[in-house]
Amino acid sequence: MSTLSLDPRTTALVLIDLQKGIAARQTAPHAAAEVIARAAKLADRFRDRRSPVVLVRVAYSADGGDRLQQPVDAQPWSGAPAPDFSELVPAVGPKDGDLVVTKRNWGAFYGTDLDLHLRRRGVRTIVLGGIATNFGVESTARDAWERNYALVLVEDAMSAMAAEAHQFAVQNIFPRLGLVRSTDDVLRALKA
Repeated sequence: MSTLSLDPRTTALVLIDLQKGIAARQTAPHAAAEVIARAAKLADRFRDRRSPVVLVRVAYSADGGDRLQQPVDAQPWSGAPAPDFSELVPAVGPKDGDLVVTKRNWGAFYGTDLDLHLRRRGVRTIVLGGIATNFGVESTARDAWERNYALVLVEDAMSAMAAEAHQFAVQNIFPRLGLVRSTDDVLRALKA
């Protein structure tokens, strides 16, 4: 595994769905509180280096009309989300200068202005984390890769609803999309 090198002028941190309604769920192999703590450390380092921090959340209209509703074997959550479902967890932000992107799908690119925000800031590398590894994070990673962004996937700053789902993405999908590293690896690469 090569040493990680990140240029703060062309690198952004993108955190997926670190919001109250999702962070309240039980996750594995990393507890949501651990993921949030690591994500907050990453966000603070990126802010210190004046690199973009993008906080992505999922939200739907009150009537749910903008939710995907295809026939599937495993239905997602049912019922109306709690009123604070889409509120970002305070530990990660937003703070001054952060970008907040609201999505209505698993991935953060489709139907949002994420790509526009990144390209106008000269971003070529995305450092990615969040919950859930195999849904929002993986979907965003695949879309980023197809848009020719270099990716660093922070294994311990993401988690899934099941450890097996997390491990499958980390071991089989992510190495084909980018570099899989730890929070400490990224913090060292962005050392002031």
